Amino acid sequence: MVYFEISKIGWNCGREKEKCDHYSSKFCHICIKRQLTDLGIDISDSAKITEIDSVEKKLQHSRDLIWKIFLDILNIKHILLIVKDSGILLINFPISGSDIDVDLLTGFIQANITFSESGGDSNYSNYATDFQFYELQYKTFNVSLRNGKFVRICLVTDHKPSERLRSLIIKFLREYEIRFKDDLIKVITSGALDPNDSIDLITEMFDVKLVFPMVLKHTFLPDDLDLINDNFVQKAIIQFAKKYLVTKHFFFINNLLNKVKKIVNLDAKIILYEIYQLLNKNIIIPMDLNKVENKIKNFNENRAQRIADSEVIKPLISNDVSMEKLKIDAKQMDENTAKNMIRKYIQKGVTAEKAMILNEALSEYEKALFLATGFDIEPEIGKISFMIIELDRKNKKLRLEKATSLAKNLEKKKDYIGSIKEYQKMIKILNEMGEYMDSDNQIKKIEKKISKLQLNLRAN
Repeated sequence: MVYFEISKIGWNCGREKEKCDHYSSKFCHICIKRQLTDLGIDISDSAKITEIDSVEKKLQHSRDLIWKIFLDILNIKHILLIVKDSGILLINFPISGSDIDVDLLTGFIQANITFSESGGDSNYSNYATDFQFYELQYKTFNVSLRNGKFVRICLVTDHKPSERLRSLIIKFLREYEIRFKDDLIKVITSGALDPNDSIDLITEMFDVKLVFPMVLKHTFLPDDLDLINDNFVQKAIIQFAKKYLVTKHFFFINNLLNKVKKIVNLDAKIILYEIYQLLNKNIIIPMDLNKVENKIKNFNENRAQRIADSEVIKPLISNDVSMEKLKIDAKQMDENTAKNMIRKYIQKGVTAEKAMILNEALSEYEKALFLATGFDIEPEIGKISFMIIELDRKNKKLRLEKATSLAKNLEKKKDYIGSIKEYQKMIKILNEMGEYMDSDNQIKKIEKKISKLQLNLRAN
């Protein structure tokens, strides 16, 4: 007999609370479990039952849930699957840009687990025996591990994962080992694994699609258009998405969210909920970053140049002599050669970025993006574009920190004119960073600071 678990099921108990003599939080939970048991549904004593009083509260509950899912995904840098006994890396699924050397990280994890399980000292800050959860710090990242029978799952995050995310790790590992048991046994004996099915499951269970590059479906059905036009939030979302796609190959939900929020002036949770509805209706479509079509494609110079000239990428890159040479060479290049060149450019860019030679890193990423778009290698287009945007964000952050430090130092020296100039520079950088963060509050604080300095200047 096959046993299933079903989540997010709604249940109408059939009674009005004003007419129920026993209505209370405790009694309702008992009553609902009894009704489900009578129907032959096995419900755990630890099952969470949440009362939804009205359509509005149900909607708010859904918005809160989707927002939590989104924050959890934004927190994740990498999802790793590792063979438990040997420490062999099965899957490295990067969710967002980071400078993590995965080979070093897996060695670090294996060494710490060996020490921990042998009773020696380790870097584990927390080890919960009941759930076999390991947590440790690696550089500035939080690493959470959960052991299964065959594999361990490792989440690399910016901050400690939420309880929801920890529960999801447990559910994923259980589902993964049930679904891929035969494949995992083969891996242990042969070391071979086709990662695509594993990545599909990760994408599905962790809702990773929320941070994928997005496009719109080519044709909207009349019914879809009617529903969108009746919903002013969805209408604004589609309009901004279309504006992005005029000059860009894709858009990200986070950027779209920030743009729409500034126009409709609504809680971000409401906007994200509507974006999620459009995703579920396949009106907004995530680009698959992990599957490449197995066919030879000719280099499309116009497509490559259009992406290189896009309003997001163009301000971040500079066309040097080597780029001009690449534009000529690309016309004689086949796809396999292009893929090898892309890998080399990315590696050079990563090396330069680690050394903080950001202009050189940007130049190498630009070349990789030009080839990827020219040959329409979709997974690389999304990844490289994200790397360029992340590099730009890092560069702006460094400029902001430098301007902040200088502004404060000049203020202490009572050089109010110099300080005001640096604070104005900070405002300009924060406006440029609008794609990556909500900087309105910071700008307002700086403007107040400038006003105070101007008063000091007049007083002197």
